[in-house]
Amino acid sequence: MSARLRLADVLGNGRVAAALTLGFASGLPFSLPRGTLQAWLASLDVDLRTIGWLTLVGVPYTFKFLWAPLLDRFVPPFFGRRRGWIVLFQAGIALTVAVLGLQAPNEAIYEVAALAVLLSFLGASQDIVIDAYRTDTLRPAERGIGSTAAQLGWRLAALVSGALSLILSKYIGWRDTYLAMAALMGVTMALTLLAPEPERAVVPPRTLRAAVLDPLAEFLGRPGAAALVALVVLYKFGDAAALSLSTAFLIKGVGFTAAEVGAVAKTTSITATIVGTLFGGLAFARLGLFRALLVFGVLQAVTNLLYSWLALSGHDLGVMVIAVGFDNLAGAMGATVFGAFLMALCDVRFSAFQFALLSALSSITRDFIGPVAAAVVGHVGWPAFFLITFLGGAPGLLLLWRLRARVMALDVPA
Repeated sequence: MSARLRLADVLGNGRVAAALTLGFASGLPFSLPRGTLQAWLASLDVDLRTIGWLTLVGVPYTFKFLWAPLLDRFVPPFFGRRRGWIVLFQAGIALTVAVLGLQAPNEAIYEVAALAVLLSFLGASQDIVIDAYRTDTLRPAERGIGSTAAQLGWRLAALVSGALSLILSKYIGWRDTYLAMAALMGVTMALTLLAPEPERAVVPPRTLRAAVLDPLAEFLGRPGAAALVALVVLYKFGDAAALSLSTAFLIKGVGFTAAEVGAVAKTTSITATIVGTLFGGLAFARLGLFRALLVFGVLQAVTNLLYSWLALSGHDLGVMVIAVGFDNLAGAMGATVFGAFLMALCDVRFSAFQFALLSALSSITRDFIGPVAAAVVGHVGWPAFFLITFLGGAPGLLLLWRLRARVMALDVPA
């Protein structure tokens, strides 16, 4: 079935429509404790080291696999096995976003940090169940268009909570911006209640061993498992390091306003990401898994140098569009083929847990590099920092080349 998203398919199919709306619900809380919070703090002139430490608030997304078996094992007493958890987490997200918006970061930085961690935990938990719901609900012939719908919903939400929220902050302030995002999250709860239940009943795992230990034993028992795990962690290292302080760099490092970042940089990044996702899928079909990973990995590294150019150019909107656009274009292409790589690594018997674990490992750099990146910037400056991130892409590419035979063996022709 074609992966191209058709409006009639979304409007006329409750399962695909649910993938779209739940993709939006998944993407909405992702930026609020991350890039959007960075912009809020940077606009208040909070020091860069503090902002760097606050990038760690996204850690729950890295470790969500730890409590994923619990959400599989236990069933809420209302709205079904999956939707019951989703509604609970959505209510918690809406409340936490509202409370976060009522804070004064200059006076309550620790409270803001705690709320941001809680928001990330709730958002990561929602993601676990939404991924499981989509797996349980979509029929095999609907998985392509359902996945496309979910990605479209997520990107639209990222545009709203990223670019739009930065623009709104100029006109209504940060407090009301966060309250508006909380209200929008409340709307997703109503849409979740309209989503259909899975057509087939699934018996929850009866033991934690069945939910956790068997998938781990299967993966770790494979030849070369350690090298594959290292490749998962290192492949997007340089790209993640460059993006860890991207919003703070544009505001504090180059001098753009939050409104300029929202109107230009965030919009450019979302547009480039959508185009990169579509183009990456087409290119992957022609190149195959190994060559696509190699080509897109090189592009990810090279485009980091555009930020060095921007750092040297200063407040130049044209250069910002080029740097942000091409970096996100390459990053999206890399993410597309990397997602296929993770799926190829999964045993179909344990795909839910193994994919969650592997995707969490791939996020380690993104979630932990912030404080180190801020310290490096303080010592060498922004232009040299982005040069270092360019070089940081080399270990993953070298390991990919070393494992090329193993990666090629994972490739399955379409």
